[in-house]
Amino acid sequence: MKELRVLVFSASFGNGHLRAAEAVIEGIKMKVPSAEIIHLDFGAFLNIRVNSIIKDFYSGLLRRAPKLWGRFYYKTGKKQPQSMSQRLLNQIGRSNFLNYIQQVKPDLIVCTYPTVSSILAQLRVKQILLVPVATVITDYTAHSHWVHPGVDCYIVACAKVKDLLMAWGIQAQNIHVTGIPVSPRFEFNADRSSICKTLGLTPGLPTVLFMGSSYGVCESTKRICQKLANSQVPVQCLIVCGHNDKLYNSLDEVIAEARNPLLRYTFVNNVEELMSVSDLIITKAGGLTVSEALTKHLPLVIFRPIPGQEEENAQYIREVGAGCIAESEEELDQRLRYFLEHPEEIERMRTKAAMVSEGHSAERAVEEMLQLVITSSRRQRIG
Repeated sequence: MKELRVLVFSASFGNGHLRAAEAVIEGIKMKVPSAEIIHLDFGAFLNIRVNSIIKDFYSGLLRRAPKLWGRFYYKTGKKQPQSMSQRLLNQIGRSNFLNYIQQVKPDLIVCTYPTVSSILAQLRVKQILLVPVATVITDYTAHSHWVHPGVDCYIVACAKVKDLLMAWGIQAQNIHVTGIPVSPRFEFNADRSSICKTLGLTPGLPTVLFMGSSYGVCESTKRICQKLANSQVPVQCLIVCGHNDKLYNSLDEVIAEARNPLLRYTFVNNVEELMSVSDLIITKAGGLTVSEALTKHLPLVIFRPIPGQEEENAQYIREVGAGCIAESEEELDQRLRYFLEHPEEIERMRTKAAMVSEGHSAERAVEEMLQLVITSSRRQRIG
């Protein structure tokens, strides 16, 4: 294969699209170290200022009016892929994309965000764009916005998503169930005792990882941490506050008065290590976080999933038995107490998580993408 050039489009609306793109890039670099990879943010590519406004609106809507987002998600999810609204969306910046692609001359385009995938797929159908397009669906469901017959290769999380795409008319041979690509760092069998020592944890003590940065309400998160910190059943808690300084600072008193160890972090780059030493994770149901946890065989407690794709992801986790859903603080408290008092239930969920995660998702996804490049090149030579 000649030196490979890949153009990757993601988006910074939420963090999942970006992390999936980064996982694919890591996978390509492992398979083809000489590959030239260009990674672009869809929104910033078109207009940085508009992209910033849309991001702020999107994140604000999810925090302040999640039910409104859910209604929008489910209503638009019923639209046909070739509806008028979808065709209008497919016109957004298409000349910009086409001009840029013609300059870069990639061998493959990878999309982890639906809008740009549909725009490029439409160009593929009209044979204006000759470069194959691979689309990574970053949830355990398929909204119609992802669906377009012009996509050459779909990378999906599970058989359920494949069935949904086929019901929309996508050919089975164009859909590959590899799992949502996650960073290969999550594949390594980490030395739990060594990481515990580095982090200052007590080996053998049940450990709960709380992705607190996922929640907009500081007081709610603080109350959950207080209950874990003062649990009658011994436990240690790791809480990731991210960029939420208010949450981080609010835990001073909780830590000072805690019966059990509670370690807090700001933004971290070692989530795979934190997952490796944890027995449970409390989190929202973003597709990438769910996939990373499943890869680490870490049972999930999904707290207040946002209506829409997160709700669908949470339902998947419950259906396969790799975790549960808690819709309120009271329900979360009950579930945590039960699991801490019945560690065999945690092990049961861990086993289920291992059963649904084949692992090496980025590597398997990249293998399908590289095969697409080979097939496309062969067809162009014949044509």
